[in-house]
Amino acid sequence: MQITIAMAGNPNSGKTTLFNALTGARQHVGNYPGITVEKKEGIYISNDKKFNIVDLPGTYSLTAYSQEELVARDFLVHEKPSVIIDIVDASNLERNLYLTIQFLEMGFPVCIALNMMDVAKNRGIEIDIDKLSELLNVPVISTIARKGVGKEELMKVAERIASSKKGSGAHLKISYGKDVDDTLKEMERFIKENQFMTHLYSPRWTALKFLEKDEQVIQKSKKLDKNFSTHLEKMVDNLSDHLQSTMDTYPEAQIADYRYGYIKSILKQGVVSHQDDDDRLYISDKIDKVVTHRFLGPLIMIAVIMGLYQFTFTYSEMPVKWFESLFELISDIASEVIPDGLIKSLIVSGIIDGVGGVLGFVPLIMSMFFGISILEDSGYLARVAFMLDRVFRVFGLHGSSVMPFIVSGGIAGGCAVPGVMAARTLRSPLERLATLLTAPFMNCGAKMPIFALLVAAFFADNEANIMFLITMIAWGGALVVAKLLRMTLLKGESTPFVMELPPYRFPTFQGLMIHTWERTWQYIKKAGTVILGISILLWAMMTFPGLSEEKVQIFEKERNKLKASVSSLVVKELQLYNKETELSKAAQELKDNLQKIDNRASETALRNSFAGRIGVFLENITQLAGFDWRTNIALVGGFAAKEVVVSTLGTAYSLGETDPEKNQDLAEKLRKAPGWNPIVAWSLIVFSIFYAPCFVTVVCIVREAGSWKWGFFSMIFNTCFAFILSVLVFQIGSRLF
Repeated sequence: MQITIAMAGNPNSGKTTLFNALTGARQHVGNYPGITVEKKEGIYISNDKKFNIVDLPGTYSLTAYSQEELVARDFLVHEKPSVIIDIVDASNLERNLYLTIQFLEMGFPVCIALNMMDVAKNRGIEIDIDKLSELLNVPVISTIARKGVGKEELMKVAERIASSKKGSGAHLKISYGKDVDDTLKEMERFIKENQFMTHLYSPRWTALKFLEKDEQVIQKSKKLDKNFSTHLEKMVDNLSDHLQSTMDTYPEAQIADYRYGYIKSILKQGVVSHQDDDDRLYISDKIDKVVTHRFLGPLIMIAVIMGLYQFTFTYSEMPVKWFESLFELISDIASEVIPDGLIKSLIVSGIIDGVGGVLGFVPLIMSMFFGISILEDSGYLARVAFMLDRVFRVFGLHGSSVMPFIVSGGIAGGCAVPGVMAARTLRSPLERLATLLTAPFMNCGAKMPIFALLVAAFFADNEANIMFLITMIAWGGALVVAKLLRMTLLKGESTPFVMELPPYRFPTFQGLMIHTWERTWQYIKKAGTVILGISILLWAMMTFPGLSEEKVQIFEKERNKLKASVSSLVVKELQLYNKETELSKAAQELKDNLQKIDNRASETALRNSFAGRIGVFLENITQLAGFDWRTNIALVGGFAAKEVVVSTLGTAYSLGETDPEKNQDLAEKLRKAPGWNPIVAWSLIVFSIFYAPCFVTVVCIVREAGSWKWGFFSMIFNTCFAFILSVLVFQIGSRLF
């Protein structure tokens, strides 16, 4: 029998670290059905026994204020796992036990993993684990997740609980004061007598949810029986009026107060003791005095970001060249083996040069993700959000908007889809909408190949500095647009910001590898599925209908005329030519002239293709920003996925190249192509930062905003805004340089 174990806990409690330590590579990530919250599952094997472990979203309580809390609670109620491993941060015991108490109130079989014991010890906190276990009546195991300490003992205890079903029927009952208790008993009796929702929840817990005004439970009850639900709500309203008039409080506030009171009563019974050093600052606090300093903090943040880019470009330079060489070799082999024709064009230009152009940046993307994982796992990204709150408030955003920006690629290499979804943590609808509309401006992993390509082609001597500048442009543009939205379409008051700063931790090597590989694999999968499909489609659009027979004959006549203008010996020499021989001056001149005709034929065919016609049509407008018809084709493809911009440019320039001996990488092709220069590169960079989000992100915006009008707004407004900025960059730059 396979045992299902749910891992739950507060954010920053070390839950994911413990999950990684237990499951390692035997895990997979998806989404909960119909919901965009991430779902992680993994397998732990011990003594031939297999445990299915589900890593629930981090949550502070089981009151469904956020999508994460709703998902966690629904999984526990409907899936009924064999046991819950509740990961509790030993250095923040009081706050973390609030969730534990709710598990016990629901009657779930619980095992507590008292995690980060080393952090608690460093803070001078000593915990009597046996006493805590006795008072809560649940097993408590000491763990240090990042070192793997205690995981075997924890799983043995979890298995024992799952096998014996201990605790599955024991509901913790806390007194919430006479007024609340009396109403709670009356509601519980009414629910039990009428068997109201008892197939889902215990009567007492349902009554508690009504007292806490839990929207999901109330809506669910109304669908089942509106009269019963109205009766319960009336009882809650009566209690609420009474508490407000007598104690100036509400039922939900009193319930929370009494829960914390219950927790304090446990901790004061010799469970927790502190070292006698009232003036001692914790290590995290000492670091924060410097890292979040009003003046030093921003300078350190800039240095950290610059260091990340320096690390990325320095250590990925050689692997990127190896990947480029690999795809050039594959392209050469395919060109020699496959006979001329559409199949060869599809495989070489459509697939190898298209998808290869994206996969060639895998080492760079991996280096970027590794650096981001270090910042994330160490706790530094939370400090970045804390420091940027002051800036965000000026632009009408909330401090909680910082994390959606960072997740979307605020430092680099994120993804706008989870960034947009992260905006749901904002309580204010106006601030949430402003955040999810501007988060896609960040430098996501899909845009990184575009920037890396253009930086390598035109700014190779200052890669890290240029990437930092691109990051600043993205942030600046996002904040300006957010301010514009908050002053016009999304007017409203700003809400206060409170954020927890987790303690600093040394990231584990295993955790860094798992996080880096997960994100890199998502990038590779996208290149092998979405990008491959779009590349083939765009190749077809850039290949058909091809040249008319009349135009083919015109170019053929030019070739014949050129051959007739030289001696037959020169023509014969060229026909017998191979890579090992050296051509005479006359034969080399003939070869070069024939290649010019072939290039003109290829370019004419590309211009005449379906995609070429679209690109040429748009060129009348886009030339104001310095974009030619080839670039237009790539940008149109970028509406589906931004990585397609690079793959399409690779295909477009590959279709126009006929000399197999000069197989250059795309950056070199752009550098030598007519119409390209650093000003055009900057214009394209700016446009790529701000124009319409990829289609998946647009769908996500629609889902989160609840209306397609905001999806269309993000596509139309962003593209117009991007084009105006690109025109300014190109026109001003062309006149100054």
